[in-house]
Amino acid sequence: MTATHANDAADIPPFRYSAALANELESRWQQEWAERGTFNAPNPIGELSTGFERVAGKPHTFVMDMFPYPSGAGLHVGHPLGYIGTDVYARYLRMRGENVLHTMGFDAFGLPAEQYALQTGQHPATTTNKNIEVFKRQLRALGLGHDQRRVISTTDPEFYRWTQWIFLQLFNSFYDSDADNGVGRARPISELISDLNAGRREPDEGANDFGLPWSDLDESQRRTVIDRHRLAYVSKLPVNWCPGLGTVLANEEVTADGRSERGNFPVFRKPLAQWMLRITAYADRLLADLDYIDWPEKVRTMQKNWIGRSIGAHVHFATESGDITVFTTRPDTLFGATYMVLAPEHPMVADLTAVSWPEGTEQEWTGGYPDPAAAVAAYQREAAAKTDLDRQGADAKAKTGVFIGAFAINPVTGARLPVFIADYVLMGYGTGAIMAVPAQDERDWEFAEAFKLPIIRTVQPPESFARKAFLGDGPAMKSANDEVDLNGLGVNEAKARIIEYLERSGRGRGATTYRLRDWLFSRQRYWGEPFPIVYDENNQPIALPDSMLPLRLPETNDFTPKSYPPDDVDSDPEPPLGRLTDWVNVELDLGDGLKSYRRETNTMPNWAGSCWYELRYLDPANDDALVDKQVENYWMGPTEERPLGGVDLYVGGVEHAVLHLLYSRFWHKVLFDLGHVSSAEPFHRLVNQGMLQLPAYTNADGFYVEAAEVTEADGAFLFEGQQVQREFGKIGKSLKNVVAPDQFVADFGTDTFRLFEMFSGPLDQSRPWDAKAIVGPYRLLQRIWRVVLDEQTGRPHVADMDVPDELNRLLHKTISAVRDGYETLRFNTSIARITELNNTVTQLYPDGGAPRAVAEALTLMLAPLAPHAAEELWSKLGHAESLAWQEFPVVDEGLLVDDTIEVPVQVNGKVRSVIHVAADADAAAMEAAARAEDKVLSALADRPVKRVIAVPGRLVNFVV
Repeated sequence: MTATHANDAADIPPFRYSAALANELESRWQQEWAERGTFNAPNPIGELSTGFERVAGKPHTFVMDMFPYPSGAGLHVGHPLGYIGTDVYARYLRMRGENVLHTMGFDAFGLPAEQYALQTGQHPATTTNKNIEVFKRQLRALGLGHDQRRVISTTDPEFYRWTQWIFLQLFNSFYDSDADNGVGRARPISELISDLNAGRREPDEGANDFGLPWSDLDESQRRTVIDRHRLAYVSKLPVNWCPGLGTVLANEEVTADGRSERGNFPVFRKPLAQWMLRITAYADRLLADLDYIDWPEKVRTMQKNWIGRSIGAHVHFATESGDITVFTTRPDTLFGATYMVLAPEHPMVADLTAVSWPEGTEQEWTGGYPDPAAAVAAYQREAAAKTDLDRQGADAKAKTGVFIGAFAINPVTGARLPVFIADYVLMGYGTGAIMAVPAQDERDWEFAEAFKLPIIRTVQPPESFARKAFLGDGPAMKSANDEVDLNGLGVNEAKARIIEYLERSGRGRGATTYRLRDWLFSRQRYWGEPFPIVYDENNQPIALPDSMLPLRLPETNDFTPKSYPPDDVDSDPEPPLGRLTDWVNVELDLGDGLKSYRRETNTMPNWAGSCWYELRYLDPANDDALVDKQVENYWMGPTEERPLGGVDLYVGGVEHAVLHLLYSRFWHKVLFDLGHVSSAEPFHRLVNQGMLQLPAYTNADGFYVEAAEVTEADGAFLFEGQQVQREFGKIGKSLKNVVAPDQFVADFGTDTFRLFEMFSGPLDQSRPWDAKAIVGPYRLLQRIWRVVLDEQTGRPHVADMDVPDELNRLLHKTISAVRDGYETLRFNTSIARITELNNTVTQLYPDGGAPRAVAEALTLMLAPLAPHAAEELWSKLGHAESLAWQEFPVVDEGLLVDDTIEVPVQVNGKVRSVIHVAADADAAAMEAAARAEDKVLSALADRPVKRVIAVPGRLVNFVV
């Protein structure tokens, strides 16, 4: 029976707290909060500074949620868990006297919104705006105290104007690794040009391949060199092409089994020209600064692993077609390298592949082909059809490969090493080439066994070692030539000595590499931010001036990406914007007269807007800057508690650990380097909210069925008459177990729903959703309501009287515990203590007449959790102002210490009685009280006491 049905009974008092009453007062208070601007957080200056004098000099806190995709399905009951949690915390801080910024926005560009629009046959702007309105209605119904003046959407041109502006900051900057005493930072590209022209520096390694010094390069060559330094640059390289989605994906958007995270389509590696962001330049700083932010250890570990810093050496192996360079973390094993392996996609494969098989080639090496070219071509085709997981996963036990007919020279032994291609080596890791040391690597050992290649141990395993490849530490062996001797050295000492030798002999150098790759930033879709870039007659990119921003997304009904079969690896992306020729081909005056240009037809990924939205919350109406510096410093600047600055509390799912969170840290650091913000990190404290888990059901074929249509009979679960299996999983469309909050709000009220979600466990823990249990919080609100108001008259029935000592002591213990629960985000403990206090008050005053001080304190403590009911009770108690800014109850520390305490008394370790003594009683007083207790005297029975153990405040134990 729902609460609404229960209220139909004739004997229900007219002013009992009910769903109908809750719905009425909640709607009314939500309207009042909106009209009064109750939750408006004033800035120190600017358009949003009204009312700052009220909070000047007081603490201020920025509380933030990861904003949602406004999907067509609306919110389900799992979404509000974090939103309500941050609202409870923000309301508590506000009552504690702080200026609290808490608002919301919508991450509305990108694949999710576009996919939904394609499914429904509507324009993305239409569906997105409609979905945002649904979300706004649902968020308001949850009673969230958001500053509505600051709400943003990433699809608003006035928002993505600044997304485009930040992209141009990246395009017009380079990373100077020598700046700040070698720490490195971004600098304007104009300063690089000045340095090059003045001869103060030379281009970075790899940026100038024209064979001429900077001073001899022509204008076009110089532009190419400069473009290769930019933090945003175009590069042709192997990317993740997803024909099923018609777009390229970043590594982080590809699942472990080589499929698209969105849509589960196969993904293929393919060389394409794309916009890239040089996030790798910040790898060391992204790692180092993790030590200065308050994030869950799991998330920090995930980011460290994703960045994947490895220290080792680059080693050069000479061939007839030039050096093959490998990166190895174990250069100490170089004397044990017996063959080499290149990734099938390695650019040197074509030049190295021999015309015919060299004399003495083993039959196993040829793959059964008559010549190396045929073998290589066939193997490359096979490798291209596999995902990275297929090539590297646990199932890839049987090592395959083919000899390419070439040899490389081991730089320390002079031995000729056969060069193979094999799919267990990936082009995306290291240099795409490895020196194979089978005695120290399990995969190399397996390959060596399969292809009958030599195995030489160069690290001595312990005598008890009985396996094949030895991966541990031990003394080097068989590792010496006329110029260097590693024998007898441990791994670290041997590494240092061989690196010194390689650098001295010019055969290699010490190096640090990263798993992290530059961020692929192009998408071949319509629904995204247009790049503020045009191309000239030489196909070189030119930035639009700030005055031309925002470059608006053009209107079109032809936004469907070109359709490809999901397995069409030979297809090429065709962005929908490319079809809008009137928009693509433009004449502009960019400072040197009117000229013809071609616009960039790719769009930015949906991560772009979420990389910086916290900054726009601070100053959403600023037309002159993405954020005023003084405003940013006020809310996010560094302090003693947060040395790198950032949002005080950021709550969101752990699934964003190496996507949004890593990207936003990178963008923020660029803005910091260029002087646009004072904070070096975007989010100081991160909390991952737990997930609500709902039952999901699978049929005999293993497919999920609609959970809402499953019935239970005699302990079995049935769907359309057939038995199904129940499991608990994350709420989502894929499990067909989505439950919207709307009906719960209608049947029980928003405050009950809020209490229910917060009472089910600490904010950061996942927990099952049990809809039946919502009755408990509903009854709690009814009982609190009865303590404050007469259900027959609707008027307060409290007494203006002193609070009895024992109740006063319980009240202040409750205040202390509730404050602690709010501050530690363990709202369930706050609810438990409020419940305990309310039960005591109800028992002491069953017919009303509780002390006003207790009733008011109870109402204020309830307010962050159930704000509508608390506001109503507060107003009924005679207060004209909203309690949103009322002072939260303060603890009297003196009342937290009990006058007397209970102490167990033991005889030979067995409890015989419990005595009541003064809280500060010493050992002698405790012993005396124990000896006066009849049960203790009986247990002692005149036996001699050998020893008395009396621990003040803990126990008394007689040893007889």
